[in-house]
Order: sequence, then C-alpha cells, then structure tokens
Amino acid sequence: MPGGNGLKKYKVVVSPRAAEDIDSIYCYIADEFKDIGAAEKLADKLHDAVTGLSTMPRRGSLRKTGAFANKGYRQLQVGNFTIVYRIDEERNLVIMVTVRYSRSSF
Repeated sequence: MPGGNGLKKYKVVVSPRAAEDIDSIYCYIADEFKDIGAAEKLADKLHDAVTGLSTMPRRGSLRKTGAFANKGYRQLQVGNFTIVYRIDEERNLVIMVTVRYSRSSF
C-alpha cells in the first residue's frame, strides 16, 4: 500500500528469536555494566533502525558471509550490532530474524 509519498509500506515483524536477542542484549548491558540508561538507548536505536525498514527495506546490504549468507537475507549495522532480516514481498513484510554482536561469528 503506497503511503502519501508514493513509497510502498511494509509491516515490520520481530521474530521470537530476535525479540529474545534484544532482551538478552538489554539485560547484559544493564546487569554487567550496571547501566540501564545505555541499555535503553541501545534498545531505542535498534527499534528505530528496524522501524525505518518499513519504508526502506532494502537499505541494508545483502548478507554475503556468515549465517544466513547468500539466501536473500539482508543486514543492517547499528553500532556494534548486526540486525539480520528478510523481506517478504508477497505479504509486504520485513521480518527481523536475529540481532548479534558484530564481532561474533555467526
């Protein structure tokens, strides 16, 4: 469904795995570093990045290495984290699959 600016709008869906990843990242920062403010700020940045995919789903690059490589998945960098997602054109969905610390090998 085109928006007022003529762009196709996608519904963004967070998979259970991605939701668990975000929760784990939040808890790690809040517990290990005792910094709830930093945990909330990062969670907000991740949320904003994913929400932005509703109008610009192809802004992330195709994933060419690691897990989900060469299978049509895309990735978006947010600070030290990589959001992996896929686009379902038939259903106008962007599905957030996982979020990982960028230095991990997945």
